[in-house]
Amino acid sequence: MNNLDLQYQNLLQDILLEGKEKTDRTGTGTKSVFGKQIRHKMSEGFPLLTTKKMAIKSIMTELKWFLRGETNIRYLVRNGCNIWNGDAYKTYQRACMYELDRDELTMEEFVKKIKTNESFARVWGELGPVYGKQWRRVEKRHGSSPTYKVDQIKNLIELIKENPNSRRLMVNSWNPAELDEMVLPPCHYGFQCYVNDGKLSLMWNQRSVDTFLGLPFNIASYGMLLLLLCEETKLEPGELIGNLGDTHLYLNHLEQAEEQRLRKSFQLPSVKLSNVNLLDGEFDYEIIGYQSQPTIKAPLSN
Repeated sequence: MNNLDLQYQNLLQDILLEGKEKTDRTGTGTKSVFGKQIRHKMSEGFPLLTTKKMAIKSIMTELKWFLRGETNIRYLVRNGCNIWNGDAYKTYQRACMYELDRDELTMEEFVKKIKTNESFARVWGELGPVYGKQWRRVEKRHGSSPTYKVDQIKNLIELIKENPNSRRLMVNSWNPAELDEMVLPPCHYGFQCYVNDGKLSLMWNQRSVDTFLGLPFNIASYGMLLLLLCEETKLEPGELIGNLGDTHLYLNHLEQAEEQRLRKSFQLPSVKLSNVNLLDGEFDYEIIGYQSQPTIKAPLSN
C-alpha cells in the first residue's frame, strides 16, 4: 500500500463519516468537510492514484492547455480531453434558450462542431479568462498606457533561478476583476513554490474540491507541473502539498467512494520526461510501472 492512496482513502472515509450535507451550485448536493491537506514526497513516486485507473492523457492534456495560456476547449476536444465540455455546453444552451431563439444542438453534436468548425469554436468553445489566461496573460495597465501581459509562469521560473529563497514564488488564478467573465471561477486558485537543499516543493490551494472525480486529477496535474518546473530550474523534486477548502463528495458519488475506499493500492509509478518546453506547453512523458485497480465511473456535475 502506498501512502498517497492511503491518505486519499482516509479522506474519503472522513467525508463519508463526518461530512455534512450541503446544497451546491449544481443542484446535486454534497457531503462536505472543510480544511484538509494532502502531502506527498515526490521521492516516493509519481502521484497517480492506483485504487482506480486514472485518465492520464486527459490530465496531461489539460495541464498543457493551462500552460499554453489557452481558454478555449477546442484544443482539449481535438486532443481527446472532454472534462470542460459540459461548462461550455451550458453557456451555449442558455444562449439558445434566451437569446438565439433556435433549437440547440445535442451535446454530442456540439462537441463535434467545436472540433471541426473553427468559427463556431471561437464563439462557443470560449470559457472566459480562466486558468490559462491568468497563468500566462494577466492584463496590467500603467495609467493611460496600453495594457500589457504579465506571464506568471515565466516570471516564476525566472525568480526561482534568480532568488530561490524568495517567499514570492507564487502564481494566482483568482482575479477578482475577471471572475464574472469566467464560465467557472477557479477551484484550484493558486500555488506557491519553495526551495530548500536543492529541492523544489509545490503547494496548491483549492477552494472547492470534487473529491472523487476532480481531486485525483489535481494531485497528478500539480505533481507533473512540479516535475516540469524542476526540469526548467535544474532542481530536484521535493514535496507536493494540497490545501483543500470545501472538500466534498457529491451525493451521487457516495457508493463509488465507498468502493474505492476499500480497495488495495499498488506501488506508485515513475515518470520519464522528454522534449520539455514548459513555456510552450509542450512535453512528452512516459508513465512507467503504473498498475491500478479498474476504473470507477461516476457522473460529472456541472
